[in-house]
Amino acid sequence: MSANLGEIVARAMERPAESRTIEAITTDLLDAKRRGGEAILTIGRCLIEAKDMLPHGEWLPWLNEKAEFSERTARNFMRLAREWTNRQALADLGASKALTLLALPADEREQFMADNNVVDMTTRQLEEAIRDRDEARKAAEAAQAEARTAEEARAKMEQDMAVVNASLESARAADAAAQDRVRELEEELRALRDRPVDVAVETVVDQEAVEAARKEAIAEMQAKLDKAREAKDKAEARRKNAEDALEQVRRQLEEQAREEKKAALGADKDLAQFELLFAQAQETVNKMAGILLKVRTRDADAAGRLANAIRALAEAVGRCAE
Repeated sequence: MSANLGEIVARAMERPAESRTIEAITTDLLDAKRRGGEAILTIGRCLIEAKDMLPHGEWLPWLNEKAEFSERTARNFMRLAREWTNRQALADLGASKALTLLALPADEREQFMADNNVVDMTTRQLEEAIRDRDEARKAAEAAQAEARTAEEARAKMEQDMAVVNASLESARAADAAAQDRVRELEEELRALRDRPVDVAVETVVDQEAVEAARKEAIAEMQAKLDKAREAKDKAEARRKNAEDALEQVRRQLEEQAREEKKAALGADKDLAQFELLFAQAQETVNKMAGILLKVRTRDADAAGRLANAIRALAEAVGRCAE
């Protein structure tokens, strides 16, 4: 009777390579291949041992002729031996699914197997489950990055709003002062036009000179008024620009608040994964409905069974939401 699995592992792991011949390693390897299950690790260790032992140029011939492995398959078994630790899980999964699980970080494999019925999955289903997990994680990480960016943008906009508010207050004060100055000068100009200009020099009695002085005073006052109105127009323009800027920042903050809420929802990994799975489920149901329509055209009995299956699935999904 050949050695049991424990003896094979003991020979593969405990005895130093220099005490074993390539023939012994080959025997253990072939025995492990027949056993499968946990012996996957023994196969990998025997391959590692043989590769280290064989001289340059003899590895591939031995691999093909004696071990009956391709180089790629050998690399996979060697990788499992180096990276896999859970013997029982490996025996339950087999080499193909175990290799697929190596795509996960070592510290996350056990939890993934606990969360998913990996043993009953096909290799393709396992690959899809890992891909869905990675996509959900990437979506959550992207949402978290967007949330951080949104928060930074909101803080910047709040700073901008404070600056714009200060600018608006200054513009409003300048606008009010400019309007007061215009009204003051307009009043002075009306008063000046309504009365003769006082002449300081008593010897001036020429009426034309008095009228000329009056017109000159009116012209000077009009020039002051024109400048004051120009200043008022500029102050009004600054005030309006500040109000427009404030309204723009306010709208941006409202939009930012909506984006932050959306990003906060997306940052939840469970929600992100649920959304992904929900979209996939919708696509699957649509495909099932299409198949049902095709079957109805050629086999009413089969279509009835399919319809009942879809109803049962719908009831099961409904119970999940209770």
